[in-house]
Amino acid sequence: MSHDGVAPRAVLRSVAFLTAGAVLVPALAGCGSADPAGKPLAGQDIASAARARIADGGTLRWAVDSVPETLNTFQSDADATTTRVAQAVLPSLYRMDATGRPQRNPAYLESAEVVDTEPKQVVLYKLNQQAVWSDGREIGAADFAAQWRALSGKDTAYWTARNAGYDRIEKIERGRNDLEVKVVFSRPYADWKSLFTPLYPKDVMGTPDSFNDGARTRLRTTAGPFAVARIDRGRDEITLVRNPRWWGEPAKLSTIVLRAVPREERTAALTAGRVDLAEIDPAAARGITAAARPRSSDTPLMGPDRTPAEALHSWAVANGSDEEAAEEEAGAREELREAAAAHARRQRALRGYEVRKSLEPAYTQLALNGADGPLADERVRRAVARSLDREALAAAVLKPLGLPAEPLGSHLALAGQAVYADGSGALGGRSTEEAQALLAEAGWVPGGPVEEKEKEKEKEKKGEKAAGAERDAQDASEGGDEGAYIVGEDGESAQDGGDGGSDGKVHREADQRQDRLAQDGRQNLRQNSAPGAYAPEGTAAPAGAAPAPLAKNGKALTLRFVIPSGTGTESLRTVAGRISRMLKRVGIRTTVSRVSDESYFKDHIAAGQYDLALYSWPATAFPATDARPVYAKPVPAADGSLNIEQNYTRVGTDQVDQLFDQALTTLDEDEARSLLRKADSRIWAAAGSVPLYQRPQLVAARTTLANAGAFGFATPVYEDMGFLKKGGR
Repeated sequence: MSHDGVAPRAVLRSVAFLTAGAVLVPALAGCGSADPAGKPLAGQDIASAARARIADGGTLRWAVDSVPETLNTFQSDADATTTRVAQAVLPSLYRMDATGRPQRNPAYLESAEVVDTEPKQVVLYKLNQQAVWSDGREIGAADFAAQWRALSGKDTAYWTARNAGYDRIEKIERGRNDLEVKVVFSRPYADWKSLFTPLYPKDVMGTPDSFNDGARTRLRTTAGPFAVARIDRGRDEITLVRNPRWWGEPAKLSTIVLRAVPREERTAALTAGRVDLAEIDPAAARGITAAARPRSSDTPLMGPDRTPAEALHSWAVANGSDEEAAEEEAGAREELREAAAAHARRQRALRGYEVRKSLEPAYTQLALNGADGPLADERVRRAVARSLDREALAAAVLKPLGLPAEPLGSHLALAGQAVYADGSGALGGRSTEEAQALLAEAGWVPGGPVEEKEKEKEKEKKGEKAAGAERDAQDASEGGDEGAYIVGEDGESAQDGGDGGSDGKVHREADQRQDRLAQDGRQNLRQNSAPGAYAPEGTAAPAGAAPAPLAKNGKALTLRFVIPSGTGTESLRTVAGRISRMLKRVGIRTTVSRVSDESYFKDHIAAGQYDLALYSWPATAFPATDARPVYAKPVPAADGSLNIEQNYTRVGTDQVDQLFDQALTTLDEDEARSLLRKADSRIWAAAGSVPLYQRPQLVAARTTLANAGAFGFATPVYEDMGFLKKGGR
């Protein structure tokens, strides 16, 4: 799980990955001849090039978030860099393709298939006869057996983060020859393709000491196109070099240096030429794109690209000062020249890069904590969910980046993946009327009496609200129809909260309830605008037009919305502001709390100290295994506490658990997909979380770098990365 800019260590696949009763599940759209999975919303952007066009040799300097504490992906403190190293130096029996589906890796596997189901499930792996470890030993059954024993959970001396799937294996044995490995399961396991990726050598997995400590800082034996040469914690770097025993296509690069560079320092690192490849934020992407634009020699830079000297000159002319007066101070003039020169140098340096963009295999969701408070009532959760314009929220984040702005329709997969189908119909679309009806049914009524202590709390919060008004105004000013507003929207423009064409019904309903605000009772529809009654341009918005706040038993309906405050979380703050305004329109108030990145997950999400929160789950090709702990119904532990696994919303049902269990044990892929889609529909109906959008993936890459960048779903092919030959672009 992660939120933008922060990646708490939630234990799922490879540690860094993956996020009410009886309901009538509607027929899934497209379950006939059309595949409801569809296609990925965005493809890879890696500057693909044939190997013949790529030069032999060279060093790729790749910015990462950290030098990992461990090189063992099965330990709890493994991170994304741990996974990246493992992909380059260890066997991966299956790799993800561009649609997020597992594909056999022929470098290691000739074949893998279920050869028996009765009385036990048996999978037979036939290994590539050339596949060897860097010490010359063949990859074989002994390595598979050692990894199974270490991860089965039977020996507690192994400090493992997870054992999903390995705990279902009964035995592993050699097949007819050394190239065959037979895995026998004690219980059927649909996600058997998730196992043994990565595969570690038996000298790592063979003993608790080697597992717990030996593979944390070094990997003596590897079997990928690259090998770990050294870890330099003083320089915050990991160096990978070509593996001389690699039997596949030889790596084009001679060296890959994974260099830890904080997100906020990556633009400076790119400008200084310290890295060739780096994931970046939207602000950095805009800077690189601006630097690449051609500039006429006789046309001064305008707007944000104007140099300080040009800005001062324009100010002097506009204010009636002559140029000589503006340049009297020699020190100031020199400072301006230096600033202009530095700006020009930065622009020239950034012209060697380009932005490659796609959608990350991860999605952002709104989490609703159902443990206690108003959101313990499913009706209130459903009202919150049905107040959201998910199309507008996706557009606010993705449209400015030129990426497809489609809301996500599943908790368990992304568009293009085999399990994907839009299950949001089980909840229902956005409807202010339906949301208000659900709240009324739950006892929350407008203008209800509020206890005096509640009023005192509101007074105490006034200072905080005043301090945040400027921030809220900044969020509200993004986009919007200048000079026009929809009457009854409390001074917010049509764009605030995303009132596009899909939201017309909502505003017609609002206009019907508040038609007294239109002086002559007529509704004017402006071209390319949201429906509703419009005041003349320049008219001040009416005060008190929003619905009255809701209350129940003397308490106001106010939800605590917790968001992170660190670098890289700007888009989350924008989304949170828009969600708050959407909820305000149905009478739900929110108190937004910005907390440090360090405490966001541990002290708030995991601890349950929130009502609403935004965070992300990475996608998985194996949702029956990986997503189950995210949506499992919390159960009381022996010590009286609540065991939530990774279900931080604390919302779950027995039906969802049963559907996951059934999907995990069926070996019929079509049946498994059907069961998981039903589980997703019930997760939607319970309204513990609302998927919003697939996250953007922005990568700065040298223009001469090929086969690297925004990988999307696909596993990187490290041996094909490299720099184009001269004249090869």
